Amino acid sequence: MSANEAVAARVDELADGQMKQVTVAGTEVLLARVGGHYHAVGAFCTHYGAPLANGVLSGARVVCPWHHACFSVVSGDQEEPPGLDALPCFAVRVEGEQVIVALPEGAGKQRLPTMAAPDAADKRVFAVLGGGTAGAAAVEALRQEGYRGRILLISAEGLLPYDRTTLSKAYLAEREKQSGVKPSRDAAFYQRHGIEVQTGKEVKRVRAEARQIEFADGGILHYDALLLATGATPRRLPVPGADLPGVLTLRTPGDVDQIAAAAQEGSRVVVIGSSFIGMECASALRSRKVEVQVVAMEQVPFERVLGRKVGGLFKTVAEEAGVVFHFSAQVERVAGQGREVKVVLKGGVELAADFVVIGAGVKPATEYLDGVPKNPDGSLNVDEHLKVAGADRLFAAGDIAAFPDPLSGERIRIEHWRVAGQQGRVAARNMAGHPTPFTQVPFFWTRQFNQNLRYVGHAQSFDEVVVEGDLGQKNFLAYYVKGGQIRAVAGMGRDKALCAIEECMRLRRMPPLGAIRAGLDWEAQLRG
Repeated sequence: MSANEAVAARVDELADGQMKQVTVAGTEVLLARVGGHYHAVGAFCTHYGAPLANGVLSGARVVCPWHHACFSVVSGDQEEPPGLDALPCFAVRVEGEQVIVALPEGAGKQRLPTMAAPDAADKRVFAVLGGGTAGAAAVEALRQEGYRGRILLISAEGLLPYDRTTLSKAYLAEREKQSGVKPSRDAAFYQRHGIEVQTGKEVKRVRAEARQIEFADGGILHYDALLLATGATPRRLPVPGADLPGVLTLRTPGDVDQIAAAAQEGSRVVVIGSSFIGMECASALRSRKVEVQVVAMEQVPFERVLGRKVGGLFKTVAEEAGVVFHFSAQVERVAGQGREVKVVLKGGVELAADFVVIGAGVKPATEYLDGVPKNPDGSLNVDEHLKVAGADRLFAAGDIAAFPDPLSGERIRIEHWRVAGQQGRVAARNMAGHPTPFTQVPFFWTRQFNQNLRYVGHAQSFDEVVVEGDLGQKNFLAYYVKGGQIRAVAGMGRDKALCAIEECMRLRRMPPLGAIRAGLDWEAQLRG
C-alpha cells in the first residue's frame, strides 16, 4: 500500500445507500456505497463547506444539508447549485475485507468542472444579459456543455458575479469587517475560459426579432442566442416622500454601504415591508444595535408565504430581539429632511427614524425588451426549456421567468437565488443544443435572528398548513397543502428530512397527506 493510500472501511461497514466521512492520509473523504460499489469524493460542499455526510444520499446523488447543492458520489460532478465547483473524486479498490482509498498528490477540497476551450472557428455569439447567479451559472454551463463559440456576460453592475444572498445577512451585519463583496470567480478565471465579462454596461434595448442588443453608449451586438437574466429591481413606495435621501432599498453592495453608513449604534430605522429582504435586514440591523420598527400589511411576517403559525414564530423571535412591529398597517407618506425622517401611517400614527429601508418586494427588470409579450408584472412566459414565448433563440431565467411548474402545472415565477442558478444551468444546456426541460425542485433558505429556516417546493397558495414537531423549540416541519397535495415544506432543525423531501419531490415519491399526519420517516420514504 502506497503512502497516499489508506484503509477507509471494512467491506461490510456500509450497507448499500449509506455514506460516511472518513480520514485518508490526513484528508477528509466522503465514502459511499451505491449499487454494491464503493465511491470516494471530497467530504465538503463546494458552496460553504458543509459536511456532506450530514446530508442525504439519494441513489448516486448526495444532497448538501445546508443549501441543497447536489453532487454525484460516482464522478464528483455538481448536479445542482449553489456552489460552482465539483468535488474531487478518488480511486477506490477492495482488497479482501478492506476498502482502500488512494489520494493523488495535492488533492484539494474541490475541482474545476471540465470546460470546453473556445475555438475561433466557431463564429456563433451567445450572450447572457445579467451578472447575477443565473447569468454566472449559465456562462460556465455553456463551456461545460461543450460550446466553443464566443460568450459574453453583460452586467449593468460594475462588479463580477457574487453571492447576492449575503447582502441582507452577514454582509450588512458585518460591513465594516469587509472591504467589499467577494466575487464568485476572479477575472483570470473568465479570461482562461474565453468568457468576455462586460461590467458596468447599460443596455438600452433588446430587439428580439432582429437578435440585437443596443447599448446606452451606442454600441450594437448581434447574437445567435441570448439569455435574459436581468433579475429584478426593488419596488418603491407609491407615496409622497418615498424618494427622500433617507429612504433606502437593498439590492446591491452599494445599497448595503449606504444602509451601513446610516446604521450607527443607537440610530433608528423603520423597515417598510415584512418580506424576506425586509426581515433579514431588520435582523442584521438589530445585530448592529439599531432600533428597528417594521411596518407590515400582514398580521405576521411572511403570512402569505409561510402562514400564520410559522410567521408567528418569526414574529416572536424578532420581538425577543427587540424589533417593534406595526401590523395591518399602510404607509401614507414619508416626511423629513437630513437625518430626521418621519413615516406616517394611515390612521395618523407617526414613526420617527434616522433612516428608512423599503423591503416591499421587487419587480422583474424587463423594460429594455422589445418585440416580446410581457405579463402585467413585467415577467416573461417561458416554456419548459426556458425559451421565451414568441421569440427565436431567446431564453430567460431567474426572477423574470414565468415557467410551467412540473409539479402543479401552474405557471409560476420564483424569486429565489438558488432557483435562478438552476435555471441558468438548464437554459445554457438548451442554448448549446442539448434539450433539457426545467424540472428541478425549488429551494430557499433564510437566516434571521440566529434562526435558520429552509423551504422546499413551491406553494402559490395553500388550503392548510400541517405542522409536525414543536414550533416553540424550532424543531418542526410545516407542510403546505393544496387540494390534498403537499406543494411545499418548511422546517427548522430537520435538515436531513428536508434534503430527503426535496429528493422525494424530484423523484415523484411524495406520499399522501394521510401518511404525514401519521408521522413519517422521510429517509425511509426516499429509500422506498
